[in-house]
Amino acid sequence: MAALLTPAGAADALAAALLGGLDPEGCPQRSALAVPGGGELLLMPAASASYAGVKIAGVAPGNPARGLPRITGSYLLLDGPTLRPLALLDGAALTALRTPAVSALALRHLAPAGRPLRLVIFGSGPQAYGHLEAVLAVRELAEVVVVARNPERAERLAAHARTLAPAARTGTAKDVADADLVVCCTTAREPLFDGSLVAPGATVVAVGSHEPTARETDTALVRRAAVYVESRAAALREAGDLLVPEAEGAIGPGHITGTLADLVAGRMPPGGPRSCPQLFKSVGMAWEDLAVAVALFEAAGASSAT
Repeated sequence: MAALLTPAGAADALAAALLGGLDPEGCPQRSALAVPGGGELLLMPAASASYAGVKIAGVAPGNPARGLPRITGSYLLLDGPTLRPLALLDGAALTALRTPAVSALALRHLAPAGRPLRLVIFGSGPQAYGHLEAVLAVRELAEVVVVARNPERAERLAAHARTLAPAARTGTAKDVADADLVVCCTTAREPLFDGSLVAPGATVVAVGSHEPTARETDTALVRRAAVYVESRAAALREAGDLLVPEAEGAIGPGHITGTLADLVAGRMPPGGPRSCPQLFKSVGMAWEDLAVAVALFEAAGASSAT
């Protein structure tokens, strides 16, 4: 898929969908079915005037131990007016492109600009690699620090990062204190770092969970941050990073500062020196899968025509 559409191109497709009038607040909810053995089956439909589509995704936590991907599935893209099937895409590969693209779009508006940045990335799986590429598509990096449970995988990602950025190394959760950007793309269910260490002008992106009881960031960070989400409705259903602090009484539903659509449309103040961290919490939405799948399909058509 990367040969057809870069993370920056996918971010452009997402921005175009929002600027075209799509309202994420009205998108269908994700359907989830528990599968015996500890897995989960997800169904994510979406439609626009020209296209419709549905992702059937499996989340199998036991797969990595079997040498298999944790995320599986397929995406069926259909013609909107006729509902005629047009393409079947690899659902895991689509997710691996879509999620970093969503983050890249948010970072275009939230991340500090004008100087090379220090990135701390939590995780060492496909999303970590995808997010590294996505961040590099929108900002210049001075250093990459990889924090992961598995030291060998962390060093492997750091070595890969050294081929793309001026410097990269493995580190610890305390490295967030010196970070301009913190990207969390893990399967963690508890906070990864002490949110009080994050600098006021830093930007944090958390994408690892869509479960109301799982989170990668702590209450300390959420309470002091300006919080942005893809959709208020989706976040208040699925974002444990926000729902756990709310259950603790630390924040209220009105704590959300704005949405991705607000950022893209310019409804939020322009970036610059800030008095608090900026937090973008993503849960992943079906409209994003559709927008990126359409961009891939149209890019493939253009490629075959040349």
